Amino acid sequence: MTSSSSPVGTLHPAEPHAAAWWRHAVIYQIYPRSWADGNGDGVGDLPGITARLPYLRDLGVDAVWLSPFYVSPMADAGYDVADYLDVDPLFGTLADADALIGTAHDLGIRVIVDLVPNHTSDAHAWFQEALTAAPGSPERARYVFRDGRGADGGLPPNNWQSVFGGPAWTRVTEADGSPGQWYLHLFDSTQPDLDWANPVVRDMFLDVLRFWLDRGVDGFRVDVAHGLVKAHGLPDWTERTGMLGSAEGSLSEGADQAPTRAPMWDQDGVHEIYRGWRRLLDSYNPGDDPAADRILCAEAWVEPVERAVAYTRPDEMHQAFNFGFLESPWTAASLRTVITESLEAADLVGAPSTWVLSNHDVVRHASRLGLPVGQRRPNGIGEGDPQPNAVIGLRRARAATTLMLGLPGSSYLYQGEELGLPDHTALPDEVRQDPTFARSGHEERGRDGCRVPVPWEGGRTAYGFGDTWDTWLPQPEIYGALAVDRQAGVAGSTLELYRRLLGLRRTLDLGVGGLTWLTGYGEDVVAFRNTDQEGRSVTVLANLGPDPVGLPEGVEVLVSSAPMVDETVPTDVTVWLRD
Repeated sequence: MTSSSSPVGTLHPAEPHAAAWWRHAVIYQIYPRSWADGNGDGVGDLPGITARLPYLRDLGVDAVWLSPFYVSPMADAGYDVADYLDVDPLFGTLADADALIGTAHDLGIRVIVDLVPNHTSDAHAWFQEALTAAPGSPERARYVFRDGRGADGGLPPNNWQSVFGGPAWTRVTEADGSPGQWYLHLFDSTQPDLDWANPVVRDMFLDVLRFWLDRGVDGFRVDVAHGLVKAHGLPDWTERTGMLGSAEGSLSEGADQAPTRAPMWDQDGVHEIYRGWRRLLDSYNPGDDPAADRILCAEAWVEPVERAVAYTRPDEMHQAFNFGFLESPWTAASLRTVITESLEAADLVGAPSTWVLSNHDVVRHASRLGLPVGQRRPNGIGEGDPQPNAVIGLRRARAATTLMLGLPGSSYLYQGEELGLPDHTALPDEVRQDPTFARSGHEERGRDGCRVPVPWEGGRTAYGFGDTWDTWLPQPEIYGALAVDRQAGVAGSTLELYRRLLGLRRTLDLGVGGLTWLTGYGEDVVAFRNTDQEGRSVTVLANLGPDPVGLPEGVEVLVSSAPMVDETVPTDVTVWLRD
């Protein structure tokens, strides 16, 4: 059986092959605690990362993004920063960071570091000074301190809840021992929110940016980029404080009225901050060389997509994560819709779209796609929870990645996804470290399952992660069979699929191609043509339906996420084709 296809008009135009690197880059996220343990203490570190960088060169990525490695009490795995200008001894030293950046550059890999500007650790010197200072002092003005409500100030200043569960306010004890003011923490109580209306805060972060730019980093991924500015007066909010606050709606307006933006998310004032950051980064490339651009990427859980792409206007950030694509159900209609909306919105502001399927905050897509289609994405999976179908999950994950890497724009990969790693979905509750688990009253398992150490060698201690089985989170037994050395050079392995996809993507320059939807394959198929400015094209076809799909006559199959059957594309398989 064969199919015929026809284009329906160009959705997204091709870009020049010499477009800036970040418009088409494949960026690989490293979660330092879980990448490679260089000193045998059970926790990943910077020397461990440096030693394994040749693996990423061979994989074919353009850049790495490192989750936080700054000085931190680790109450939230490093997203509670006590010193932005130094490396936590758990991970190494500043000299180790310099060595990592230099080695990566020697291998042709750019380095992006995480920046956490919404809040600090409560161990940060600024917050410790605020605790000993008086209400109304300059020290307290760096954070969001407020008097409580009620006759004795015993009630929180408003009703906001923490993203991690529980109240978003904690009351302090003043220097004289009396109950005092309250401070805001949209996340854990150990993560007090900064007050970005204060120019002192703004100046400090410009200094942080300069510090790391001077050390050679190529950019910053900005944590909670949509949260820095809060609505004036901190009004009450009657909905759950989720990261996607702008789409949840306010019950106080009534069910028949349009939802408003949550007062803690996506306030217009954030854009002034990022325009200042962009000016600073641009000053490090006075010759305007697109290969020398330093970049900003926003973690902004914002809807609708038009507000999300506002973060990537020409004078603001270069990229923003496309969480709509990550959250899309495994249906052809949903994927076509989110791809169309993403590219159209990004084109309105001249930005590239980004594509991502997994990261350190969500269930890995090899597990997530093994759950029933349409089920709400859980915040972690644990013992006693409904378990994903591992076979279906991996098959769909391979198909989803093959689809994603055929799209124009920039793609993000999460460490270990190239091995087909699932979440640790039976992680014992007693070893969990994500503050979400405790603060939610154990109702949400949290993110630990996707943060388990990576396996490198199936027959070694900790599967080659380090020299002890006593790793900071235990690895599931299945990781041994999925280790790098068990897949390298093995035809059909997930690792070799990724290497093939990344090699072809670079050779064919798919990241700067134009996209045209194709019809004629049925409603359960996602089919498009990626065409460069010279007219060279690759067809990407993903079959999400129950029946096999035939191919047009005379095409060459460049890569397939799973074996073809009788020259047809089976269910949950994506192929790249060339005429």
